[in-house]
Amino acid sequence: MRVARYKSVIIIILLILAAGFALFRWWQGPLLTGYRIASTPLVQTVVATGRVATVSRAQVGSEITGVVLERLVQEGDQVSTGDLLVVLKSDELLAQVRQAEVVLTELASSRRPQAAAELASAKAQLEQASREAARRRNAEAGILSAEEIEQAVEAERVARNNFESTRLKAAALAPGQVEEAKLREQLVAAQAQLAKTKIRAGVAGTVLTRDVEPGDLVQPGRTLFTIALNGNTEIRVPLDERNLSRLALQQNAAVIADSYPDQSFPARINFIAPSIDPQRGTVEVRLTVDPVPDFLRQDMTVSVNVETGRRERALTIPNDALSSIKGNKAVVLLVRDGKIQHQPVTLGLRGLAMSEVVSGLSQGDQVLADAESSLKDGARVRLKLQKTALNHPADDTDSKNELPVKFD
Repeated sequence: MRVARYKSVIIIILLILAAGFALFRWWQGPLLTGYRIASTPLVQTVVATGRVATVSRAQVGSEITGVVLERLVQEGDQVSTGDLLVVLKSDELLAQVRQAEVVLTELASSRRPQAAAELASAKAQLEQASREAARRRNAEAGILSAEEIEQAVEAERVARNNFESTRLKAAALAPGQVEEAKLREQLVAAQAQLAKTKIRAGVAGTVLTRDVEPGDLVQPGRTLFTIALNGNTEIRVPLDERNLSRLALQQNAAVIADSYPDQSFPARINFIAPSIDPQRGTVEVRLTVDPVPDFLRQDMTVSVNVETGRRERALTIPNDALSSIKGNKAVVLLVRDGKIQHQPVTLGLRGLAMSEVVSGLSQGDQVLADAESSLKDGARVRLKLQKTALNHPADDTDSKNELPVKFD
């Protein structure tokens, strides 16, 4: 009996303790998750997707109509200025060049000597006619009739005109004169047309596209190759216009190519478009890449993290602990002495996961994780503190160009 009574007393005491503990827990409030405000280094970045683009491109085409005999390059090939790209059929133009060469040779070997001989003959005829005219003019009166004298004078005039015409013709055929210059120009023009059958690179760079094959008929105005010029490489990024106020020239960025996710490389903003794309609501931003990684290719898709703000030490709070956000103002549920308190705060750098608290909280303060909780001021709660991610990955954003914050 005594043992049973002793057990009953112990059970009653345990029940009283359990009830008291439960009452104490009820008095303390529900167990909720929360965060402790801490000071950490902070880097804010604008994250977006862009593409690689060379500063300049050159389109190569043919200046003449012709049939392609040979194509010597393809996409991805590196070319230098003057490198041969395409050879066109040239039989007709080659014949024109040879004809022009023959005519020029004929000038030197035949027409010029013939003109010199004609000039010598015309000179002799003129001299003979001049002597005859002088003899008849000086003859004694009555020996020759006036008609005979006039005939001699007219013959001298004709011989003089013939000599002058022959002299001008010989002068035109002389070395370096009009006829030779004309024929040489014709030869140069024919050679220039022939040279156009060999299409060469006018710039040094990388062949991006080709649109020609052997046997094709090409015409002026058709693009055969597109060449990306050697030189500066840019990253072109359409950023949501909401981010415009955070952007500035010369801001640093880290770029990651989708094809090489483990090889990040630096870039810097060198251009911010002065206008907004009204259809997409974006502003074009260009970043210079220097040095250019060997693996980078034209039109590659890349992720760009532009550093828009940095704090060596900043009070940070997870964004899920913020409510009633208006501009840089927000409200948090501060837990002080186990009681809820709605606390206004001022924000600084903001991101997808974390934000900087400029005023309203101090280091070590504890806040409720659920910013939308319906608990009133003064309500008691117990906190289960969670750790914040001190290395939030910058690529957690989607294609809408959110503003994540990552930590050093």
